[in-house]
Amino acid sequence: MSHPLQIDKLVKRFGGLVATDNLSFTVEQGQSVGLIGPNGAGKTTVFAQIMGEHRQTSGSIRLYGKDIGAASTPERIRLGVSRTYQVPRPFAEMTVLENIRVGQMPNNLWQMIRRKPQHEKEVELALSVGFLPSDLGKTPGELSMGDLRKLEMARTMATGTSVMLLDEVFAGLTVAEIAQIASLIQQMRKDGMTFLIVSHDLKALEPLVDKVIAINYGARIAEGTFAEVMNNADVRSSYLGAA
Repeated sequence: MSHPLQIDKLVKRFGGLVATDNLSFTVEQGQSVGLIGPNGAGKTTVFAQIMGEHRQTSGSIRLYGKDIGAASTPERIRLGVSRTYQVPRPFAEMTVLENIRVGQMPNNLWQMIRRKPQHEKEVELALSVGFLPSDLGKTPGELSMGDLRKLEMARTMATGTSVMLLDEVFAGLTVAEIAQIASLIQQMRKDGMTFLIVSHDLKALEPLVDKVIAINYGARIAEGTFAEVMNNADVRSSYLGAA
């Protein structure tokens, strides 16, 4: 089977700034891979290129062997890749259930006309990420940051994704909320989800990942197990500030 996600010699330039510098890596089926680096290293820009929010200057992005470099963002989502954001982006006037429903919405009028009600599926997704039945009618303004993170993950799951990109999913969470999200990720892995996770919270990331890719100035500086990457001299110098 083709790799769920394969990045090959990816380059992104913004004028004279090289944001992604000849970056290559693969994510295997069912893997959880960490993408780390200092602020400004280019991690979120990599996510934006995978999702088609920024088009790469050169190089290729393949999803299950298919080159998606020319595909629109909705096309990429339909093919099985989706993402969350550092700052959650819920629809403020919609309830939890309605926000999840957005992830299932078809992309054209004919599909919308033929669409069957999916209320039970939406409730199932909400409960699967830890919402209580009493939470389903709440709006985002009534939710904690941990619940907003869960809402983003549920809405992403509603797209039918098989490769989930998590951008700083632990940011702003309490210790208890981090444990809840980590447990959710582990369960989703057991159910077959593949993850690429950007996180500055290395303590939370360590038990979740099979391997780590460290980048700086958009270029890969190390790849391996968590321990191998943390012991890499270039990583310690550029990311951890150690010699």
